[in-house]
Amino acid sequence: MSATYDIVSKIIKERRSIFPASYIKKEIPVEVINQILETANYAPTHKLTQPWRFVVIRKAGLAKLGEELGRLYKELVSPQQFLQKKYDSFAEKTSQADCIIAINMKVSGKIPEWEELAAVSCAVQNMALTAESLQVGAYWSSPPLINDLGSFLGLGEDEKCIGLFYMGYHNEKPWTPNRTPMAEKVRWIEG
Repeated sequence: MSATYDIVSKIIKERRSIFPASYIKKEIPVEVINQILETANYAPTHKLTQPWRFVVIRKAGLAKLGEELGRLYKELVSPQQFLQKKYDSFAEKTSQADCIIAINMKVSGKIPEWEELAAVSCAVQNMALTAESLQVGAYWSSPPLINDLGSFLGLGEDEKCIGLFYMGYHNEKPWTPNRTPMAEKVRWIEG
């Protein structure tokens, strides 16, 4: 095995979703955020549409995002389904993160939309692996309210938000992932 393979394999296998409740109050330097974003730009992309678009939300912007998510929740959920705990969780989770990156997709119309989504997903995986390598906890959240964040995020008509990438430093200890054996998920055709 090569040293490069060993490093990449280790990072992939150690990557975990680290949730905002585990984040500590420690600022992620802008240079680190830029390193994480830069690797997104090297995801595979059919016809080079490069559909990934990101909005970085930090500092006072986090409280504004929490307020907007709460406002949307109150506006869009029926009074019978409204839960105060859920409403409160938006402000709580956004305040626990040091940085949230809105994951957006620009639809080119050149290729099927699912291919654009696949490219953005690969870009986010690059971000997650880079965050892991820099000891930054991260997780991709996709609450239904993201469909209504376009105005808040300043998205164009051909763009849509597909998730929020929460990030923060943490003190979580590594744990063994819950994965079934790969042999149960692969079939070979050789003749």
